[in-house]
Amino acid sequence: MIRVLAAVVLWAGLAVAAVAQGRDIEAVIGNQIEAMRADDFATAFDYASPGIQGRFGSAENFGAMVRGGYPMVWKPRDVRYLELREIAGALWQKVLVTDADGQAHVLDYQMVELEGGWKINAVQILPAPPPSV
Repeated sequence: MIRVLAAVVLWAGLAVAAVAQGRDIEAVIGNQIEAMRADDFATAFDYASPGIQGRFGSAENFGAMVRGGYPMVWKPRDVRYLELREIAGALWQKVLVTDADGQAHVLDYQMVELEGGWKINAVQILPAPPPSV
């Protein structure tokens, strides 16, 4: 009986930690999107991992990439967080973004936890969801 109780307590603790982790990840993504909405690419660049920052070199280059390749997150109409998954040891947050024209896009954000908190390490565009009936 004590083992069962201990297992339940451990499971509940892990579930609470996972929920908190998910909220922290959503906050990082949301903060980056809000910075981009305000055309504050310097702040948006701060939410990127060191690898992404090294790849683009500057907030200006990063902003140009976002405007050209990911316009749906530059000025979105709506953002909804879907499932957080672990794939091959990496955490991926799926996000449904509705762009300014009302088009839905699904993006997958790879997140890494560093000393200073969560950072965005990659973003990929997934196939669009089917239209609503």
